[in-house]
Amino acid sequence: MKLDKVIAVRVNKTVYRDGDAAIKVFSGDYSKADVLNEALNHARAEETALHVPTLREVTKVDGQWAIVSDYIEGKTLAQLMAEHPEKKGEYLAQFVDLQLSVHAQASPLMTLLRDKMQRKISQSGLDATARYELHTRLEGMPKHRKLCHGDFNPKNIIIGADGTVWVLDWAHATQGNASADAARTYLLFWLDGDITGAESYLSLFCQKSDTARQYVEKWIPIVAASQIGKGKPEEREFLLRWASVVDYE
Repeated sequence: MKLDKVIAVRVNKTVYRDGDAAIKVFSGDYSKADVLNEALNHARAEETALHVPTLREVTKVDGQWAIVSDYIEGKTLAQLMAEHPEKKGEYLAQFVDLQLSVHAQASPLMTLLRDKMQRKISQSGLDATARYELHTRLEGMPKHRKLCHGDFNPKNIIIGADGTVWVLDWAHATQGNASADAARTYLLFWLDGDITGAESYLSLFCQKSDTARQYVEKWIPIVAASQIGKGKPEEREFLLRWASVVDYE
């Protein structure tokens, strides 16, 4: 494998292109269990009606774990939004329609979103009062089994050369409540500094899914708390602020 063409850099992982293959190489200290779980999530997503790049193999490259899948020729939705800002509303509508298509899928072997969130909240570092409130709120939310991407943002959507829309990066996929997935996407727009995009996205999601905005907003502190252990220090600070929106009195 040739690792001389970088196409994406993420925390603890780098994605390379080698001909018609995309090779995601994880850092040396990355958990083997997490790599294998990501590959399993990807394989399960392939079994749905969505366009997901074919997983080829899980291997090691210079002692580091790697996942190899088909390389998809095209541009990410994020690139298209940057190149054609006048069409951002149109792209956002397409983005929401695609997310609703994801939520319409069933993947009964995926991890339950609720179980994952309960575990992550326990590991968040928040004080006991905050954790109790968040655990209680999560337990009281409606229980669904819809496919949730977990990292649904324009950078993970590729419009292929023939117009086919592909969904990438299934590392955080679960089955659960679609509004929790929407709350995560809303926070991702905020983390990217696109506040206007976040508000436009949420309005479109609520309109197209016929979901009350207040309902999605109830998920935001829960989702933020479940993500605190991830990412850079500045992202942790941001998520802590959102998690603290809950009134613990």
